[in-house]
Amino acid sequence: MPRVIAIANQKGGVGKTTTAINLAAALASADLQILLIDLDPQGNTTSGLGVDKGALSSSVYQVLTGELEPQAVILPTELDGLALLPANHDLIGATVELVDVPDRETLLRRVLQPLAEHYDFILVDCPPSLGLLTVNALVAADSILIPVQCEYFALEGLSDLFGTLARVRETFNPGLEVEGVLITMYDERLNLSAQIRENVQNHLGPQLLQTVIPRNVRLAECPSFGKPIFLYDARCRGADSYVQLAREILTKNTGGLRRNSPSELTS
Repeated sequence: MPRVIAIANQKGGVGKTTTAINLAAALASADLQILLIDLDPQGNTTSGLGVDKGALSSSVYQVLTGELEPQAVILPTELDGLALLPANHDLIGATVELVDVPDRETLLRRVLQPLAEHYDFILVDCPPSLGLLTVNALVAADSILIPVQCEYFALEGLSDLFGTLARVRETFNPGLEVEGVLITMYDERLNLSAQIRENVQNHLGPQLLQTVIPRNVRLAECPSFGKPIFLYDARCRGADSYVQLAREILTKNTGGLRRNSPSELTS
């Protein structure tokens, strides 16, 4: 069975989509089969992988509503081993239209069942909210990865997220784990960044991942070119940090790297 990881934080601007795209790309470059699901109506993950979301005739919306099977909507990407289930603005209506559907919280979990044998990891980029779409991701997931921007209010709102996790565990998914909390947009030149990281460590302890994603111009640029960082500038510090994150995730979940090492990306 694949490891299903929801990438979520109800606070926007924390590097969630950047992490979804580049972690998926790093894992795919380790010779793994990865499915990346864009569950955000903004469709930034979709456009960040070079897909014109405005030209899509179908998306994850049609999959959730039962109009299409996921295999009919999943798209290849420029990177071997990385597939995308795209999103566009059609998804905005899903929360309203699905509210009366029986077992609406388990729609995504049911969608993923026939896909299990085809992938090693399934990553879900969630919208910046704790609504029905994010709940669907948490019900379907084995774990949640929480990007946290390195800023003064880094911990703000996390209590609400952990409260939602507790409710999902109690009601739908008792095995849901915290994959880890990931510090993003870290600027080592600022004393404040080190203080914030220490503060997060004190509050979250072992849930804080060792990997830190730096503030990096190349990471900020690559979405406008529709490419993951490894196809845009594989030798920048941002790329190195996502290689390290892929290593940490793989080591945690497999006891070591399977197949090729993500370090080959920078060779």
